[in-house]
Amino acid sequence: MDFLGILCLLILATTLAGHFAHRAGIPAVIGEILVGVVLGPALLNWVHLTTLVQTFSDIGVVVLMFIGGLESNLALLRKYLRPAIIVAIIGVIFPVVIMGLASRFFQFSWFESLFIGVIFSATSVSISVEVLKEFKVLDTKEGATILGAAVADDIIGVILLSIMIAMMGGQSGVAQTDLGIVLLEQVGFFIGVFIVIKWVAPYLMRLSDHLLMAASPTIMAIIICLALAWLAELVGLSGAIGAFFAGVAIAQTDYQHVVDVSIEPVGYTTFIPLFFVSVGLNMTFKGVWQSLPFIVVMTVLGVLTKLWGCGLGAKLNGFSRHSNYLVGAGMISRGEMALITAQIGFSAHLLSNDYYSDIILVIIVVTMIAPFVLKNAIHRAGQVTATHSIIEEH
Repeated sequence: MDFLGILCLLILATTLAGHFAHRAGIPAVIGEILVGVVLGPALLNWVHLTTLVQTFSDIGVVVLMFIGGLESNLALLRKYLRPAIIVAIIGVIFPVVIMGLASRFFQFSWFESLFIGVIFSATSVSISVEVLKEFKVLDTKEGATILGAAVADDIIGVILLSIMIAMMGGQSGVAQTDLGIVLLEQVGFFIGVFIVIKWVAPYLMRLSDHLLMAASPTIMAIIICLALAWLAELVGLSGAIGAFFAGVAIAQTDYQHVVDVSIEPVGYTTFIPLFFVSVGLNMTFKGVWQSLPFIVVMTVLGVLTKLWGCGLGAKLNGFSRHSNYLVGAGMISRGEMALITAQIGFSAHLLSNDYYSDIILVIIVVTMIAPFVLKNAIHRAGQVTATHSIIEEH
């Protein structure tokens, strides 16, 4: 089947899956991920993660996080920056320590165990953003904390991965990474982000009004988005982080609504569904029975370490019990961040071939569980808010 046929099939399947997921009260992303599981190598084996599908998926992450930034409240992000950093740090410590020790129990070496902990310290907020958007909770203190924590999480994850590759460098022939240079580049990137938000984006968006092109403000916004995504990847961060800050930058201008209305159809008709499908396409059930105890234990810990760790971080900042649950649930999803970390580590011989597919399966199962837990947390938080409103009215 050529790419156009695959694209047609996937868009049709994800549209129907999203529709029926909504009807069943399930987050739509679950239906879209299941399309990848059913049509991919795990079951029917009709569709594979080709270079083109992966490229569309990568663009989907960038567009989704750009929309997330567009719809974020910068004042809220600033206000909850401290809680976000604490949530991120504790949310990294829990999986590294607990899942690392659990891996030792399954006879992994200390080095491999530590690396498995690092893999599961990653958070993919893109899936959480979609669920938060779907249930209109993105622009809240919990949403701002989750977004801020995910950015901090990404930076910590890159640093940990760099340290591990540097430690392994002498043994495997992998080029050692100069951590100081990586950190310096990332600091430079965030200084650049501040300059873009404050001056560059407003100037470029005003300039776009004078371009004799249809939808010129949207074109300029996409240029800013792709440029920041590219620069983020250049300094070792996820392109999704750069796209998110590009969205935040455009949101501070007078063009926020125009760009949002134009970008959403582009993202949701093609690219974003393919990102969710690609998560399912990574799944395979090969050799699953032999590794079932490992997969079950690591899946449970994958959910609980973020739920408890990030929830504890929120609690230390004075959040309510239901807000703690919501923040913890929003950080469970591992998605593309953990998949990328696992792939880089596998290429650098930090993880043996025997367990690579088991780790990928755990990442995907945890990612599929995350939207259910997040929906439950949003529902509970909504019930508490409604109860408080009724009490105040009386």
